Amino acid sequence: MAVYHDARCRLCRREGIKLFLKGDRCFSDKCAIERRGYAPGEHGKRRRMKETDYGLQLREKQKARRVYGVLERQFRAYFAKATKQKGATGLALLQMLECRADNVLYRLGYAPSRSAARQLIRHRHVSVNGKTMSIPSCVLRPGDEIALREKCRNLPIVQSAMEKQKGRGTPDWLEMRVEEFRGRVLQLPSRESIPVPVNEQLIVELYSK
Repeated sequence: MAVYHDARCRLCRREGIKLFLKGDRCFSDKCAIERRGYAPGEHGKRRRMKETDYGLQLREKQKARRVYGVLERQFRAYFAKATKQKGATGLALLQMLECRADNVLYRLGYAPSRSAARQLIRHRHVSVNGKTMSIPSCVLRPGDEIALREKCRNLPIVQSAMEKQKGRGTPDWLEMRVEEFRGRVLQLPSRESIPVPVNEQLIVELYSK
């Protein structure tokens, strides 16, 4: 499986906003956007090209991909599934991305970032509906429960993430049971419940050409 191995802070700088890809670092003064708020590369400071309609659409698609840590082929597959669902295609796309197991684990506050959540799942520290899960891209449905297995509950990365989650709250479409180290998907998230700075309509326009 292809995995992005380059510096993640470059992705935030290219999009010009914080994508929160590195957990606590994104909230500190070490954040790349705070230190170097311009695009990466030799000509990053001078890059002031006027965006075309295609360029704007492409940037929104790239932004969504990078936020959720999804590569192009997988993102396109999500879009194909979204077009077959009832309602707005853009919202259906975001709902599928939000309901990925790695993102749900991150939203519940059991991991400091989506990449850390993916690692916990791949190392078989997570169960879904009582069964061990090792696929971060698994899309959960309303009623599904996700939990941390007992052997990983005292890991420093988990304890630190949970401590910081106390002040942030849990999304309204999720239920968190702190004492049991588990959570449940109550419903599909509404657009207002998805705090991702992406214009999904531009993504739909890009793929509809």
